[in-house]
Amino acid sequence: MTQSRSRTTRKELAPPAAQAVAEHLEAVRRRIETCGRDPAQVTIVAVTKGFSHAAVAAALAAGVSDIGENYADELLHKAAVVFATPDGTVSARWHYLGAIQRRRVRDLAPVVHCWQTVSRAAEAEAIAGRAGAAKVMVEVDTTGLPGRNGCSPSATPALVSVSRDLGLEVRGLMAMGPPGPPELSREAFRTTARLAAELGLPELSMGMSGDLEVALEEGATIVRVGRALFGERPAG
Repeated sequence: MTQSRSRTTRKELAPPAAQAVAEHLEAVRRRIETCGRDPAQVTIVAVTKGFSHAAVAAALAAGVSDIGENYADELLHKAAVVFATPDGTVSARWHYLGAIQRRRVRDLAPVVHCWQTVSRAAEAEAIAGRAGAAKVMVEVDTTGLPGRNGCSPSATPALVSVSRDLGLEVRGLMAMGPPGPPELSREAFRTTARLAAELGLPELSMGMSGDLEVALEEGATIVRVGRALFGERPAG
């Protein structure tokens, strides 16, 4: 996963109208139901990467409070805007989905609700040093593809243990499937789910717009959805 880059080098797209985002959200919930899962028991993280802050407002208006960002600068830029739901409460919960740079932890710590991509002990130490008992997930790389973030399945138990010893609240594991047809992700998700069960972890962040059905069938409790809510984003 590519590391944080300045938002000034990326063109932010306007998202679809709020009503369209609400309709897209209902379609995602129907997909969850089709898998035999209760949408109320699955956390949808709206991934606003590449879109303007209006995407966050549209997600909140549709009823999605969990917002995901891959780049530190984009997250901080959007978090600086005060987003309020119709009843006046600010409810965005920011999930950091990018590879973690230790030098950016200080900036991100005050606003990140959950760090989903802890892959090394040094990252866990940096978060614990700035955010105490922060909520984190350990990212598992089950594909071995070049450039992928995450720790190997064999190293996952030790990283979970280290993170817990540092006082972090390890909520679960996160994984990405390989590129290609959704069915290719099944083994990766199954391996991650088995690891989470062995470690007594309640949450599984698996599945995106293209492969969420396979992820849900393998036990995902969190899905990270961008394209299905907001449409195609700019390349890069």
